[in-house]
Amino acid sequence: MRKIVASYFISVDGVVESPQSWHFPYFNSEMGAAVGTQMAESDALLLGRRTYEEFAAHWSTQGSDVEFADQINGTTKYVVSRTLSSADWRNTTLPGADPVGQIRQLREQPGKNISVTGSPTLARWLLANDLLDEISLLIHPIVVGKGQRLFDGDQQQSLALVHSATFSTGVVHATYRTV
Repeated sequence: MRKIVASYFISVDGVVESPQSWHFPYFNSEMGAAVGTQMAESDALLLGRRTYEEFAAHWSTQGSDVEFADQINGTTKYVVSRTLSSADWRNTTLPGADPVGQIRQLREQPGKNISVTGSPTLARWLLANDLLDEISLLIHPIVVGKGQRLFDGDQQQSLALVHSATFSTGVVHATYRTV
């Protein structure tokens, strides 16, 4: 069975919103290797509407000279949305009226991991529907103070640490399996 793995750049205070405005000073070859490994272990992306729209607007215009562009543009993408009626970016599908059932079916198909990036609302929805298998966090040593957090509200979920590493920049890479 395939795993659904959510990956996030996250601050110490749990902020995942707009990492482009705070994470770059911590990005180095160690983090690049971790991100590259996550991408290599995946052959599909599961996105929420907002992340899909942001990614499609950016990545669909990037050429082969841009790192990760060919891989992201060529990857199969599934968009979970109650409001999106069509998805024009190459290799993109909308799971439809029964996203829980269709995502369960995707997990049963042969292949690599299904990655979730961005879309904290989608990660919470996947957890609530017992669809998320792992969460990979690149915890940055910064307090951002404001912005959307990965988890908010009353949802409780036990996790088991399956991997951790500390990078020279102080970023902690922690991967948790849902229990």
